[in-house]
Amino acid sequence: MKPYRFVPAMLMLMAASFTMCAQNVPFGGNRVPDPRKIRAEDLDKPKHKGRLVTGADQTEKYVPYLKGKRVGMVVNLTSVIGHKLSVDSLKKMGVNIVKIFGPEHGFRGNASAGVNVADAVDPSTGIQVISLYGPKIKPTREDLADLDLLIYDMQDVGVRFYTNINVLARVMEACAENGKELMILDRPNPNGYLVDGPVLDMKLKSGIGMFPVPIGHGLTVAEFAQMANGEGWLTGKVQCKLNIIRVANYTHQTPYVLPVKPSPNLNTQQSVLLYPSTCLFEGTYLNHGRGTYYPFTVIGSPELKGIYAFSFTPASIPGMSETPLFQDKVCYGLDLRKYNTDKLVKSGKVNISWMMELYKASPYKGKFFDSKLSKEINSIDRLAGTEDFRAQIIAGKSEEEIRLSWEPQLSQYKIMRKKYLLYL
Repeated sequence: MKPYRFVPAMLMLMAASFTMCAQNVPFGGNRVPDPRKIRAEDLDKPKHKGRLVTGADQTEKYVPYLKGKRVGMVVNLTSVIGHKLSVDSLKKMGVNIVKIFGPEHGFRGNASAGVNVADAVDPSTGIQVISLYGPKIKPTREDLADLDLLIYDMQDVGVRFYTNINVLARVMEACAENGKELMILDRPNPNGYLVDGPVLDMKLKSGIGMFPVPIGHGLTVAEFAQMANGEGWLTGKVQCKLNIIRVANYTHQTPYVLPVKPSPNLNTQQSVLLYPSTCLFEGTYLNHGRGTYYPFTVIGSPELKGIYAFSFTPASIPGMSETPLFQDKVCYGLDLRKYNTDKLVKSGKVNISWMMELYKASPYKGKFFDSKLSKEINSIDRLAGTEDFRAQIIAGKSEEEIRLSWEPQLSQYKIMRKKYLLYL
């Protein structure tokens, strides 16, 4: 493919957009018109005059196809058309939605991270909601028996340990095994520029890493679905029939401010852009902002008092973090809330210097990666995708040495990725 050649004015516009993206403010931004105001005669107008439009918002491309079909939807609070949840909007547009499948945090986003979600009936629509985050992690034959097709419409953030791609893969398997079509309403990857980090060592496969991709995989969910099919990653190497509604006017370099927070603890654009780097601190004896209203943008510990001036105090916050590490204790460390995320975009890399810095500053290095100290600490090996990263930080290896150890797998992944791209 030939690269785009941008004129200076366009480059200036993109730079301004990235600056806006980096603000540590709640989500919002430009939104498309309310679907209830879309006229029937407008459904035949495919042009969007150059503005980015999500797959879900292009109702003219799929609503007619859904008419007369029994539809199930895999959705959460990010599944919006205009200002409304896609379930609510499509139901009002006459789509026969029979079932809703909800992932981690629940269909309407009111469950904390890691908390099992029960089946229910959605009070707003009366539609049955089947949880895929509890005893059941995959739709059963019985769940799909009265459906003609499933729709997958959830925002992802382009990171291996963000679990939505795991849900997608299991849904693809269920559809393939039961002869059902899966329609994907694709959405931009806010970290689409990022293809970096260790490729997962599959002996470390877990709920926070199921596929051999780097930390930042550089894919939209539809591109990941094509890769999962093409690389034979689904159980039994089954092939899922996909019907993809692509994002209009999008490239992997396009800045995208999410209109809705993708999960309770990714509640600002700053947190989303820092997440590929700062979520690694879930594998350390440091609080990474859980128990505050700015998770993934601050990192610290009581043990760093006197070393760092900045401080914060984690507290129990229902729906976000009920039992954060170092609850009600003053933590000292890094404040990244105003960090210029343009630096991350320009480098195209996961930031590992913060991990190197905080390990070096830690007065009790034996505790730093000890997951036995708290149930709030995850495995750094599983998060990084390799056992080498922990050992390299402890040994004081340079960033260059650490990055060289990610090869040749990272470069091989980048080549393989190109086969499945839908966007430049």
